[in-house]
Amino acid sequence: MAEEKKNLVGENEIPAQEKEPELEVLNTDEEEKQLEKADSKYDAENIQVLEGLEAVRKRPGMYIGTTSSAGLHHLVWEIVDNAIDEALAGYCTEVAVILNPGDTITVIDDGRGIPVDVVKKSGLSGVETVYTVLHAGGKFGEGDVYKVSGGLHGVGASVVNALSEWCEVTVNKDGGVYYVKFQDGGKTVEHLSRIGDCDSNKNGTIVTFKPDPTIFTDSTRFDYQIIRDRMRQVAYLNRGIKIIVEDRREEEVVRESFCYEGGIKEYVLFINNHKKKIFDEVIYCEGSCIPPSSDGKEARVYVEAAMQYDDGYATNIFSFCNNVHTHEGGMHETGFRDAMRRIANNYAREYKFLKDGDDDFTFDDITEGLTCVLSIKHPNPQFEGQTKTKLGNSEVRRIVSQIVGEQFNRFLLENPRLARIIMEKIITAVNARLAARKAREDIRRKGGLELNTLPGKLADCSSKNPEECELFIVEGNSAGGSAKNGRNRETQAILPLRGKILNVEKAQIKRIFANAEIGNMITAIGGGIDPEFDVSKIRYHKVVIMTDADVDGSHIRVLFMTFFYRFMRPLITNGHVYIAQPPLYKVEYHGKQYYAYNDAQLENIKTTLKLKPGHPLQRYKGLGEMDADQLWDTTMDPERRRMLRVTLNDGIKAEQIFTDLMGDNVVPRKEFINANAKFVKNLDV
Repeated sequence: MAEEKKNLVGENEIPAQEKEPELEVLNTDEEEKQLEKADSKYDAENIQVLEGLEAVRKRPGMYIGTTSSAGLHHLVWEIVDNAIDEALAGYCTEVAVILNPGDTITVIDDGRGIPVDVVKKSGLSGVETVYTVLHAGGKFGEGDVYKVSGGLHGVGASVVNALSEWCEVTVNKDGGVYYVKFQDGGKTVEHLSRIGDCDSNKNGTIVTFKPDPTIFTDSTRFDYQIIRDRMRQVAYLNRGIKIIVEDRREEEVVRESFCYEGGIKEYVLFINNHKKKIFDEVIYCEGSCIPPSSDGKEARVYVEAAMQYDDGYATNIFSFCNNVHTHEGGMHETGFRDAMRRIANNYAREYKFLKDGDDDFTFDDITEGLTCVLSIKHPNPQFEGQTKTKLGNSEVRRIVSQIVGEQFNRFLLENPRLARIIMEKIITAVNARLAARKAREDIRRKGGLELNTLPGKLADCSSKNPEECELFIVEGNSAGGSAKNGRNRETQAILPLRGKILNVEKAQIKRIFANAEIGNMITAIGGGIDPEFDVSKIRYHKVVIMTDADVDGSHIRVLFMTFFYRFMRPLITNGHVYIAQPPLYKVEYHGKQYYAYNDAQLENIKTTLKLKPGHPLQRYKGLGEMDADQLWDTTMDPERRRMLRVTLNDGIKAEQIFTDLMGDNVVPRKEFINANAKFVKNLDV
């Protein structure tokens, strides 16, 4: 299960030493004097002008979001995006990403090659301009250089250069081979020069860089699996383009190649590989349109949507614009929703699946069990921020609605047998929704889900400020008792649960809402439940899963995460879910206690203290074995505890893992166990 969690989510450890430092509190008189003193010094000399790439190095988070693993890999995406933009322009057929020894990476494409002639405005070659000047590139003009592009901010290459220890670029262009090298955050150490000749038809760009360890202090080692999965996704989104990923860091080179002529239709089949489909066909919609706002200029928007129904309950819509995964959706998703609601309800009324007086199907009814990949190509996308998580172009809503609506309607009319299956699936979803609503109302009448009445088992905290409040969900009454006695009563609430909750991946909705333990969690957290879940109404900004450090504890953690993922997903995406890290061992030596959280730490303690073999130690098999003080000292004290934050790095990967490991199909679980059993050490049954 530990390996499964790594694939599912990013578990970012939050050590105590990373907390913000305490601020000095001044009394009123002292504070006024300090402010007066500060104001008197504020003049032109205090204004700093950051030149070149200094701003990027000073505030890297503004450009790549974070300097953790996600930011490190974002550097790769920026360079790959440039290569794929060449493919979208029709000039690139193959891209290679190579992980080299020494934490360096190389991206190769066979596009046109970055221009090598001098840019008048900068006085530098095109290559040096692109890599040293922010907001410089070939994607701002109104010509035909790039009709669509993911990297429209013009900062990608220069940001990568700024955050690298060194970066070198080789360009094959018009029969010449050109080379330039940058170092120490983007400083040019070897200006562009022609170093050789090549075939006049062999154009392209080769970029190799080494991330700066002073910026990426956690690690500069690239994760092959993260890069492999992203490159496979890009290949699905750009049918016919070949993408190669190679890992040369070990003696045995790993090499994978991706090329999909079916594009996103194959992507949907890949996502639904282990799901039971209600029929095998993938519904595919494709078209293009010139929006009225183009002022007569050629600004065509291309739309693709591929979707397939399974017999499950989850709706999964993965949207993209110019290959950028728009995690937060946007106008293209809104247009898709409009189309699905309009066409499904019109068809249902025309063919009497809905009768006079019946309410319309909701979007959730229509898309229950639907997996959809929605991809658009736009010549001038309006992304929100450099990390591009939401699309804001208002004209896209109508375009997507029109194209998807027309072709979904055509599919229903041309496939009456499949249309009936879809309608029956939707009607089943409606009945389940109504039954679930009745179950919720019944439980509320009995007090189980009454939002104004907190569960009797909950030991709540006194603070009413959600930002400082923590809810520890604890397995068992014994551990719950220790946690209640050892907690900080002002900010820490304890909710003990009995045993394992339902596996919501397989349980019926009515059973889920009728489950007392799940009802207690819903009520305690306070944000409701999907589809009405409102993360702004939660009562605690840290929801901490605190279970035993054994196999059963791991299983319970996964059951909790499955529930949160399916019914309170914003709780995860907004970073409110944590996993407590209780110690495995306690060693007493000369009256002092030492705690080890894994076997390696235990050996380090033994070595440091020079303990003889056979020295007594305690192996914790459950939280209930700790008294209140020990649980506070090791697991709950914000000053000393270790805690993992659960993040959703890849929604598609997470969807597959929850389906494979928690769903009805046994085969993928067996495959996972066979593939990962070798990584399990000291299995504690």
